[in-house]
Amino acid sequence: MPPRHEWVKHNEQISNENYQKYFDHFDPDLYDPKQWAAAAAGAGMKYFVVTTKHHEGFCLWDSKLTDYKATKTPAKRDLLRPMVEAFRERNLRVGFYHSLIDWHHPQFVIDRFHPLRNHPDKAKLNQPRDQKKYIAYLHGQTRELLTQFGKLDILWFDFSYPGPDGKGHDDWDSAKLVKMIRKLQPHVVLDDRLDLPNVRASWDVKTPEQIQPRAWPQVDGKPVVWEACQTFSGSWGYHRDEMTWRSTEELIHTLIDCVSKGGNLLLNVGPTGRGEFDERALARLSGIGEWMKRHNRSIYGCTQAPAEFQIPQDCRLTYNPDTERLYVHILAWPYKHLHLDGAFADRVAYAQLLHDASEIKLGMDQWHAGQLPKADNKTLTLTLPPMRPNVTVPVVELFLK
Repeated sequence: MPPRHEWVKHNEQISNENYQKYFDHFDPDLYDPKQWAAAAAGAGMKYFVVTTKHHEGFCLWDSKLTDYKATKTPAKRDLLRPMVEAFRERNLRVGFYHSLIDWHHPQFVIDRFHPLRNHPDKAKLNQPRDQKKYIAYLHGQTRELLTQFGKLDILWFDFSYPGPDGKGHDDWDSAKLVKMIRKLQPHVVLDDRLDLPNVRASWDVKTPEQIQPRAWPQVDGKPVVWEACQTFSGSWGYHRDEMTWRSTEELIHTLIDCVSKGGNLLLNVGPTGRGEFDERALARLSGIGEWMKRHNRSIYGCTQAPAEFQIPQDCRLTYNPDTERLYVHILAWPYKHLHLDGAFADRVAYAQLLHDASEIKLGMDQWHAGQLPKADNKTLTLTLPPMRPNVTVPVVELFLK
């Protein structure tokens, strides 16, 4: 509703009293979770993660532990349950994002991120607050989410900030929280933001945010499961006037880059105050879906290519170990020829453009070859169409011997 970034309460240091107007007028009358699920499935997404509660403490479900929830607003209904049901109908896996932080809760100790951090009476305001009582609330709400919505596939906590005037694992009692989660839903994929980095059982997935790793992320020298979480623009919440929206092509590049380094992509949509995805988001989801319709073989089930295959210039490689096919995503279309070094020369049996299954010839004719320095025996040259195919990112599918 305040269409200027989801951290508006922090950024503008808004008190609970002045933030109350958004609660009092919250009525997403156009909210249709089936349309949301259709847009996600149409884009090719396979799972979703919804914000059950963000840092300002407002809850989308009918929690028994607070009145600061959707059922007490003009919306007068639980908004989370129908969303879960709609996405499950589309066979999308279910994930919950839940903020560890709560700027509305009276027991949450005011710290360096709190909207009241600069209040002249901060110490006095903190005096009656008991973080242990807030911990009980946090754990109680987590239990509700784990027991009232069926099987969850992902649980995404956000976030810890240990250090001076911050909060870390002791302030959430993270060890106890993880123990409860593992008992109630042992299969759930848990993110890495509970400030227990050295307790391997406390997390399943690394979550770089708004950046792209240069290589497959590692812990103790070994690659780990990871997922980049990014937005269409610079905000997670709806930002009406933001002009930094990324193009469909750039978003597809990001998806390809994630898979080429063994990861997944979590791509955010911030709905409007009336409960719709705005036209900018829908246009990009549609564009991603149009590309995925013909190129999903290069994404689903794929990962980083074996090291012996060198990444060609202006390209990304993905690899499906089950089908033993390599995918060359061409980010900048070359003129006529694409030169592949490394193991390609001895391993490729056949090549085709993925979007239309049209053959790509291996090697180049003698006239063209004679104009270049003699090719290395370890180089395989693909002869491409002179004109770039009319798809967002062309992909060459290589069938390995």
